[in-house]
Amino acid sequence: QLQLVESGGGLVQPGGSLRLSCTVSGFSLDDYTIGWFRQGPGQERERVSCSFGSGGGTADTDRVSISRHSAENTVYLQMSSLKPEDTAVYYCAAERKSSNNCLFGYWYRMDYWGKGTLVTVSS
Repeated sequence: QLQLVESGGGLVQPGGSLRLSCTVSGFSLDDYTIGWFRQGPGQERERVSCSFGSGGGTADTDRVSISRHSAENTVYLQMSSLKPEDTAVYYCAAERKSSNNCLFGYWYRMDYWGKGTLVTVSS
């Protein structure tokens, strides 16, 4: 059974950093693109970053970086200089690496989702 589990969310002060983890099971990380998405209060879900199964990745801000560790079946999202507007539930999602939905930001076409982890940026 294919599963994705996010962890690492929590309360952080403005300007702080946080590293989120997406641990997968039931499939080989090398065959999938993993994307991080977020949904703030009253907002539409949006892409944050992608790690492509074929290599490389994207980041929608220079305050985040994504890395995958296949041996750990985990993709990390490192976030820094956090702002209150970064407050959201952060989700990771997977699609076959032959697809391009993460690349184009089509979050609604991603195949598999975790349940999310809440990040709150507040003083």
